[in-house]
Amino acid sequence: MSNKIKEGQHIPPFQARNIHGIDVAIPDGAHWTHVQFRRFAGCPVCNLHLQSFIARHDEIASAGIREVVLFHSAAAELLPYQGRFPFDVVGDPKKALYKRFGVSSSMSALLSPKAFMASLRGNLRKDKPELNMMKMPEGGILGLPADFLIGPDGVVKASHYGTHAYDQWTVDEVISLTRT
Repeated sequence: MSNKIKEGQHIPPFQARNIHGIDVAIPDGAHWTHVQFRRFAGCPVCNLHLQSFIARHDEIASAGIREVVLFHSAAAELLPYQGRFPFDVVGDPKKALYKRFGVSSSMSALLSPKAFMASLRGNLRKDKPELNMMKMPEGGILGLPADFLIGPDGVVKASHYGTHAYDQWTVDEVISLTRT
């Protein structure tokens, strides 16, 4: 995809509305902004991954990082699953921001052994989302994750496009990127 965001690229400021109806400025202007593109509301792989960001939210905030997580589901679908997250969650059901950042979908999202194992672990958690297996999630299940670390000035410090559903930065990677 030709519109992939690269290190050193400037992101013009824009607003996104979180699932609680509050506008979120990207870039933040005062903090690093870690923008995570995830899959669909209730995704067990996404939930598993985001639990590590929830557990270490205070440490992330202390490092001067603001988390903004996008899903290709509507706010109404996201609220039951991600409504209590301690960071901004944005619904993008039309995938406008996914297109803007060059984030795509692929059958490879599900084909990796790492993604398969993460899905199993996510589905075995006690706090797992309850999915309606009779209804395809909004935006489908083949979305790929992506991560972007954007400076307060809008310059991209680093970007990562996942090759499968569980290919994303860890908390340690995000924090270390702000220190280099």
